[in-house]
Amino acid sequence: MDSDTKVLDFDKRSAYYKDLRTLLRKENAHFDSIIENEAIFSTGEPKADDASGTSSVIATPIASTVKLVDATNADSVVRLSPGDRADTPPAMTERLRAILSGEEAARKVGKKPPKKVTKIEGVEPEREKAHKKKPKKTAGAKKKLYSDESSSDGPDDNDEGDKCIDKFEMPSDYWLIQKYMKFIKGGNPSATTFALCALMDLDLTHDSTQLGIRDVGGVELLINLLESKDLRCQIGSLHVLKKISENCAIRQFITDLGGIQIMVRLLRCQDSELKCLAAETIAHVAQFKRARRIVRRNNGICNLIALLDIGHDRSLSRAEELEQARCGALAIFSCCKSRTNKTVMRRAGIIPILGKLLWQSDPETLIPVVGILHECAQELIYLVSIRTEGMLGNILKHLKEEKSIALQTVCASALFVCAREKETRVIIRQLGGLKHLVDIVAAAKDKKLIEEAAGAIWKCAISEENCKDLHKLSAVTHLVKILNIQPEEPEEVLVNVVGALGEMAKVKVNSKEIRQANGIPALVNLLKKTNTSILVNASKAVGYCAEDFENMVLINKLDGVALIWSLLKNKNEEVQASAARALCPCIQNAQDSGEMVRSFIGGLEFVVRLLKSNNSNVLASACAVIASIALDEENLAVLTDHGVVPMLARLVCANIERERRHLCEAIANCCSWSDNRTQFGKEDAVRPLVRYLKTADEEVLCSCTRALYELSKDPDNCITMHDVDVVKRMLELVASRNKVIQISAAGCISNIRRLALANENYYYQRYYQQH
Repeated sequence: MDSDTKVLDFDKRSAYYKDLRTLLRKENAHFDSIIENEAIFSTGEPKADDASGTSSVIATPIASTVKLVDATNADSVVRLSPGDRADTPPAMTERLRAILSGEEAARKVGKKPPKKVTKIEGVEPEREKAHKKKPKKTAGAKKKLYSDESSSDGPDDNDEGDKCIDKFEMPSDYWLIQKYMKFIKGGNPSATTFALCALMDLDLTHDSTQLGIRDVGGVELLINLLESKDLRCQIGSLHVLKKISENCAIRQFITDLGGIQIMVRLLRCQDSELKCLAAETIAHVAQFKRARRIVRRNNGICNLIALLDIGHDRSLSRAEELEQARCGALAIFSCCKSRTNKTVMRRAGIIPILGKLLWQSDPETLIPVVGILHECAQELIYLVSIRTEGMLGNILKHLKEEKSIALQTVCASALFVCAREKETRVIIRQLGGLKHLVDIVAAAKDKKLIEEAAGAIWKCAISEENCKDLHKLSAVTHLVKILNIQPEEPEEVLVNVVGALGEMAKVKVNSKEIRQANGIPALVNLLKKTNTSILVNASKAVGYCAEDFENMVLINKLDGVALIWSLLKNKNEEVQASAARALCPCIQNAQDSGEMVRSFIGGLEFVVRLLKSNNSNVLASACAVIASIALDEENLAVLTDHGVVPMLARLVCANIERERRHLCEAIANCCSWSDNRTQFGKEDAVRPLVRYLKTADEEVLCSCTRALYELSKDPDNCITMHDVDVVKRMLELVASRNKVIQISAAGCISNIRRLALANENYYYQRYYQQH
């Protein structure tokens, strides 16, 4: 290349030799005398009158790949590059091996050549194992020759040997990549394009291929090509980067080299194919937090959203617009896992664009679009927009179509997330979405599709009206059928199926249907699993089923209560809370609940220990269990001995309504034993309970007035209540429509008033006695 014009010059500037022997004879006058007896290169002179004008001697670039040193020296080395071994003549290779193994040196001095010992990898004679010692490494030691045969006297460098052996065991594609990269480094656009096309023919998803590209600096070259002016080189480079970026390490390497910034700039170019490839590569690379942040900071979100807005560029065909939208949606789907990116997307106006794309019929375009909605629906503002923009109708329409199982799966997944809102559940029922979900669960064979459809039914069943409609559609029967073949079902499917049954079991009709469909044994068997999500949902479902007396008899017969009780010892707090809630109906509906509870050795003590938890759900559930257990006098005595009163008294400052309700119930039921009322007063539990009367929750109000009524049977507690002016609030509650609140409020006022009358009578009697 001319250093001034930077143009390739093909003029001859150096000498030309027809073979290596001619070159060596020219450079060294004593060359012929030195190798007179060494037939290394050829057995004769080349023919001068060859018709083809070529030499009969095979010219190989030995000088660049083979270094010959004195064969008698112990440190001599001959290193062959893997790419040149195949080009070396067989006679020459055998000759070099003979020299290196010492045969030539031995022949010259009249000695017998040393024996060749072929070693099998991984097998070593026992005598060598016993006497072999690792040689000491010296500064001048040379690396071992890696050939098929080696002398037992040579140095042993295990580390270097392992590395070289690993590379020699690489497939042929590994070495081809190195040759292709040399063409890319040459700078010729045509050669670069051909080399990129050759790279595309390789299996770029294989680890060895990706390792080869990374080892020779191919990632840097490919990223540099993105900044070139040649469109073919840019497209070819993006094709390769798109495939190799599926590797996690290469993703991070591309990010470190600034590849994301370059690809974001390519999104603004005019070529449609280049923009699509850049977007797809960004979709692969932006799988971790730092990459998504770089895309956002370089205005990549807005550029990607521009690809989604179809119908504006008249120079593009319909297919090209849909392809751009698909690639842009894939990239946005990767980026929308960041909460900050979701905010940027919303401000850039992505919601109406997504609603417009939902009217398309191409499954390949719809899958990433619905995936974005599924990911963004986790935020309330997106959830409301999906409902108000009318997107649920299109999602349900695509759910009905059987063109693509992947599209049905992502639509069911989006409904799974959206159905956590009450208004959305109503719309799904009104649009007939429940029927389509039940049909999928009944007929689909794809496990992922069944998982997402069962999850959507689970969330829809939170509404009682939906549970009634699901009963008409025989949803319980189809779900129980899946449970009965649970050894063949993945755990993810079981989690959603059991969750759906748990929500539907709130309605007594569905609870009976579960028993009739032989679902209770399957639910009890799931209590033996180790998956925490399955345990939470299964215990919840068994608890709701236990509200029916006939179901409770079957659960107790299957040792379901014992399994639930054992879950209280689980380390997961969600499992503890769910198991404790499930025990409440089991204890209430058991034939001899007191004896059943006492039969679990150490069970009452462990229930009291749950009150030491810091989790509010565990505390609320533990209080509910204690309230049910305390109905039996003997069990209440055991709870009192384990110190349940001071532990409940320490919880009266709770700020969670649900925890307050069960806490008040536990206090009310514990007051019936011995002097527990007095102990609650000494633990200063009365004053905080009076503040609960300000709540608007009727259930909390009911349990609170009942607890105060039981505590008011102790005179000291009446004095405390009178001091905090509880009578005025109780007079208001007497007019409540709830009979329990009326009776409890009236009884509390009565106890306070009786104490006041007794006190007045005492003072009057004392006054008359003095006068």
